[in-house]
Formats: sequence, structure tokens, C-alpha cells
Amino acid sequence: MPFHSKQRMNTELDAFFDRVRPAIETTLGALLPPETSTPRRIHQAMRYSTLDGGKRIRPCLCVAGFTAYQKEWRLVLPVAAAIEMVHSYSLIHDDLPAMDDDDFRRGKYSCHKQFSEALAILAGDGLLTLAFEVLARSTDFPPERVLRVITVIGQSAGTSNGMIAGQVLDLEGENTEVTANQLEAIHRSKTGALIGAAVWVGAYLGGASVSDLSSIQIYCDRIGLAFQVVDDILDATDGHNRDEGKATYPGLFGLDKSRVIAHDLMTEAREALAPLGKRGDLLSAFCDYLETRTN
Repeated sequence: MPFHSKQRMNTELDAFFDRVRPAIETTLGALLPPETSTPRRIHQAMRYSTLDGGKRIRPCLCVAGFTAYQKEWRLVLPVAAAIEMVHSYSLIHDDLPAMDDDDFRRGKYSCHKQFSEALAILAGDGLLTLAFEVLARSTDFPPERVLRVITVIGQSAGTSNGMIAGQVLDLEGENTEVTANQLEAIHRSKTGALIGAAVWVGAYLGGASVSDLSSIQIYCDRIGLAFQVVDDILDATDGHNRDEGKATYPGLFGLDKSRVIAHDLMTEAREALAPLGKRGDLLSAFCDYLETRTN
């Protein structure tokens, strides 16, 4: 794809994200318990870790999948917000001393540094619990579709091929030599699963056909892995050494090969969207965003 075309698509994607992000933020603020509700500290911790930060990539991708089939995208905002709650819960727990032991997140103290380890654990638990409560309360979609969405998001966060599985594999892979297959399994589970689920859920609730969902599933698989490969590349080149001791693509393959792997994954993702025609434009533009991403 010519460079100027990527720039045009990125502009369209940026405009879409800029339009959707404030609505996601407002929805999150309304769904999260007020800071003044008892017990206050847990609700303060949940809001502290979820609001006013992050790119909101997962919920925006959920809305992008939905808008491929429906014009009124605000209908899916609670579902997108629930996905962001699941993501925020995972970040709180990833930052804990027993996990990645990070003191900062999104330019401020991580939850356990601001509130305490105990409250951080509970805040993560609270966000995950609230996410599924929000999904279960949905009356905007047929009950059988809501049930399917709950299942898909639960699996993406779970212990088989979801985020928890990826975190376990990541911990086991620290300061050891891992194979290419093991590294791929870590990234597909820890990062790729929820990103892919976000897109698929949006398209599914929007009314995508079975054949379109099959194409979107391939896209989700490729884009989820590509996202983390690009993350690895950025972490390896920004001088902060956040991934020291961890299994990464640059660590296993080197930077040049990692860039080729990411490019090939995004090419396959775009090809998977071809049967969707114009419906796939925003999702394809996300591939362009990844290829030009700098942070």
C-alpha cells in the first residue's frame, strides 16, 4: 500500500478514535461506582486505574467492528466499556510486585503504589466482576447474543488461551530460553486474545454474517499477535528496558526479523478483510496504524 494511502487511512482512523474515545470515557465514568459510594477506597482505586488514561484501543476496535454493520454505534458502548474494564483489571494485576512489579502506569503511580497491594488486587477483582455484570445487564441485544459475548470475552480473559494463560506462560518464560512456538503462545494469549475478542464481539453484535465472522476471526488472530510484536519492537528501541528478562520477539529473532514478522501478520490481516469490501476499511486502517506506530 502506498505511503500516502496509509496516511489517509490513518487520518480516518484517528478521526474515528477521536470521536469514539470521549463516549467510551463517559460510559466508563457512568458505569463505574462513584468515588463517594461505600467502600470509598476500592471505588476510588477502580476509577483511578480506569479513567483518564490509555488509548482505549480495545473498546474503539469493538466499536469499529460494530460500525462495519450498524451506523448507530452508541448502542455498543457499554459492551466496549466492559472490555476496557477487563483490560484495566489485567493491567492492575500485571503491575503487582508478584507479577511484573511496575511502579508506574500511564504516566502515574500504578494502583498498588497509589493505594496498596491489597486494594489493587481487590480493584482488579472489582473491575473484572463489574465487566461481566455490565454485559449480563445488557438489554440492547438478543439474550442469546449477549450470552455468546459473555462466553467469548470470558474465554479471552481465561486460563486456556486467554490473558491469564498468557501471564502464566510469560512468568514461566522469564530468564529462560523459549521457542518460537512458546513465544507465539504467550503473545496470542496475553495480548492478542482480548484485542481479537473486542473486534469479533463488535462485528457479531452488529450483525455480521457467518462468512464475514470467519474472515474477521482470521483478522483478529493476526492483528492480536501483530500488536504485541510491535509492542516488543517499540520496547526494544525506546531505551527503557521494560521487557528485560522477558521473552520477546526482538530477543528471539532480532529487530529486523521481528519487523518482517509484524509486517507479514498485518498483510495477512488485510487479506482476511478483503471479502468485507468497504466494511473492512476501518479495521484495515488499524493495520496501517500499527505499521506507523511510535508509542
